[in-house]
Amino acid sequence: MATDANRAALKAQLIEIIKRRSFQSGREIKLASGKISTYYFNLKPTMMDAEGAHLIATLILDAIAELKPDFVGGLEMGAVPIAAAVTAVSHTTEQPVGAFFVRKQAKDHGTQSLIEGLPAGETLKGKRVVIVEDVTTTGGSAVKAAQNVRDEGADVVGVVTIVDRLDGAGAAFAAAGLTLTAILTLDDFRN
Repeated sequence: MATDANRAALKAQLIEIIKRRSFQSGREIKLASGKISTYYFNLKPTMMDAEGAHLIATLILDAIAELKPDFVGGLEMGAVPIAAAVTAVSHTTEQPVGAFFVRKQAKDHGTQSLIEGLPAGETLKGKRVVIVEDVTTTGGSAVKAAQNVRDEGADVVGVVTIVDRLDGAGAAFAAAGLTLTAILTLDDFRN
């Protein structure tokens, strides 16, 4: 696990990358939740940046180390690059984790699975899973992913978001029996 000083330095680096690549403020924008905000995060440019992806993965691995998950994943599309980065960086640690993603709906061909990324015959049943998300507003996407994973027999041991917009997701997760950990919050960008 990172020291407090190291963790703070990594977060500061990530905030600067997000501000440069993935954050807008000032004008009204409609969010996926339907809410209107003057703060907007599109974390894909940060998640697709080599340094950004590495920082995100490193901070998430630090946040979930004590949970000892077998897998990380979440709802497509936002969770896919996060899960891929986390599993890749975890390969260099003493606690490697696998990755998966949850489709919004099953395809009408192939295996017709909602859970993707696992080889034939492998399931999440009995596995410790952390749901990851890029930006959390109301928590609906992560709660949906967690329910799909629970339906597969997994034990969802936590939810980690890169940025919590502080719009009530914590209450939604608590109601679903989930614990939310935010790497950053909207307050880190209000200045």
